[in-house]
Amino acid sequence: MPAMMRTAPNIIVTGTPGVGKTTTCEELATKTGLHHLNINEVVKKHNIGEASNDPDDPNTKIVDEDRLLDCIENELEEGGQIVDWHACDLFPPSMIDLVCVLRCDNKTLYDRLKARNYGEKKLQENMDCEIMEVLLDEAREAYDEQIVVELRSDKTEDMDSNIERIEQWIQNWKKDNGKDKVEAQGEGQRDEDNPMFLHG
Repeated sequence: MPAMMRTAPNIIVTGTPGVGKTTTCEELATKTGLHHLNINEVVKKHNIGEASNDPDDPNTKIVDEDRLLDCIENELEEGGQIVDWHACDLFPPSMIDLVCVLRCDNKTLYDRLKARNYGEKKLQENMDCEIMEVLLDEAREAYDEQIVVELRSDKTEDMDSNIERIEQWIQNWKKDNGKDKVEAQGEGQRDEDNPMFLHG
């Protein structure tokens, strides 16, 4: 089973566009040495996205999820991946150790998306997605709720705090599952080893 072979965890960082996923992933990768697996870059590199027929948003790509999984399967089996994408429910649960859903204040998110020159329709769709907690619900349906963590990402301070807490979680995961795994299992789990610890 791939999960037993990994010596570093696979973490998904997801959320509505504009919540700070990529910045969080880049910082986290720099601090932990894990690999930032930017799915948008994978899609471009392997040309697995077809142009949308939506006249309001011609730049949107429809991704072939089966081909995408084929492209990143080896990386996920190896472990140590910080997966950066706006969706999360296509990645096999057996290969994922933690799912962080970044959330953002509506006004802050609106301003960020407006600054990206999102058209009105696309902007409204993304705002509705955030308000209705669509990605959080998807994550909770696709994975064990114990590994799904909701994190605020309104300010730089929030991002710094999130990165620090995830970094601590990674260290604890490596102690329990990685090369530093202690033989004596079953002695009880510390609070810090449980993803729920990240809820603060």
